[in-house]
Amino acid sequence: MQTNHVNLVSVLPVGIGGYGYYYLDTLLHGFPYGFITIPGIVDPFAAQSGHYKEIVSRGIPIFNRLEDFYDKDYSADLVVISSPLHFHVHQSAIALKNGSNVLCDKPIGTVVQEVEGLIRIKETSGKWLRVGYQWSYSKAVQTLKQDILKGIFGAPLRLKTLCFWPRNEAYYKRNDWAGKIKDSTGRWILDGPASNAMAHFLHNLLYVLGEELHLSVKPKDITAELYKAYPVENYDSVACRIYTKNNIELLFYASHSTFSEKGPMFHFEFENAIVRYGETTQEIIATGKKGKKWSYGSPETDSQFLKLFEAVEAVRKPIPVLCGPEAAIAQTISINGIQDSVEKIIRFPETMIHRDSNENRLWVKGLDKVFFDCYLKGILPHEANLPWAKSGKNIDLRNYNYFPGGKLPDTKNIASQIYPVK
Repeated sequence: MQTNHVNLVSVLPVGIGGYGYYYLDTLLHGFPYGFITIPGIVDPFAAQSGHYKEIVSRGIPIFNRLEDFYDKDYSADLVVISSPLHFHVHQSAIALKNGSNVLCDKPIGTVVQEVEGLIRIKETSGKWLRVGYQWSYSKAVQTLKQDILKGIFGAPLRLKTLCFWPRNEAYYKRNDWAGKIKDSTGRWILDGPASNAMAHFLHNLLYVLGEELHLSVKPKDITAELYKAYPVENYDSVACRIYTKNNIELLFYASHSTFSEKGPMFHFEFENAIVRYGETTQEIIATGKKGKKWSYGSPETDSQFLKLFEAVEAVRKPIPVLCGPEAAIAQTISINGIQDSVEKIIRFPETMIHRDSNENRLWVKGLDKVFFDCYLKGILPHEANLPWAKSGKNIDLRNYNYFPGGKLPDTKNIASQIYPVK
């Protein structure tokens, strides 16, 4: 695929550490020559990147803040945001207000009031905003969602998903916000498995039930259980039950402190079929009550940067937004509800917490089996009568528009005052 200089799409990466390294690698090496241009890099720690020498050799300007880029009268067709999650809304708003389209990595925001404000900014900007939940762009999930919308499987009854991704101590020491609830300025971070590493799979529960391809179903209420082995502010293990507005039950289990890795997997129950992924095969397979099977392939087959290739192409021609903030806000509401559900995060009993000195990580004895058994039975840990398990309170998420607590304060409408930018 070749193009001429006139059609170059200017793409500005914001945040090139962590996952942003791979976004930048794709921008530097994944597109044909003459297809995109990189007008700058935004990252105060760009010199620490493995791509730093190439950035300098190409003469790409580096900026500490996104505001600095626009203040110097630079412009970009597309801004790709892969900064710490609590900067996503702020930087997306700046980009939109300065005439750029946006691809923002997950989650779109940490609190609902900020995301609602961002949606209003997007609607008045004349630009689009995509959110980087890569499964939502995969052929497998898109085809499955279309068949759900067609009613092929009948009405949804219960959807559940599980993921165990053990993490070591370095994971929580890699930056100054991992495992934190707030930063030093008081900005909400709410970093945990449901909002960060496994956010994809919580989002997917909500996304596949959206009433349209570009929407997710809104949660009606949530009950959560939060636990931790690591000495961090927030949780490293979560189990929760969500009911949608149509009273469909959603169950989510995730942990960074299990002994072994498992998942992601899901099990979707419909009136006339069961849809499975990751339990016995790495393909999405639907099995009807009469034995008919539908195979959708794997959501991992497509490049994880299909979202980026699509976003660049969407600058050139109209392409429907499959996953924007209107879809992603359901996951933000859910992680807010998770936090509001639990007054105090429970530390696993010390007798259950073990250290693997070779891998410098903590793991909780028996946690793999407990969470997986709960997944199979469709229950929460406290319902298994475990002595250490404790349920949070049920949180009503209807009209939930402010974190913490759900109700917007009477004194100020933070959502409408979101991060004023020029």
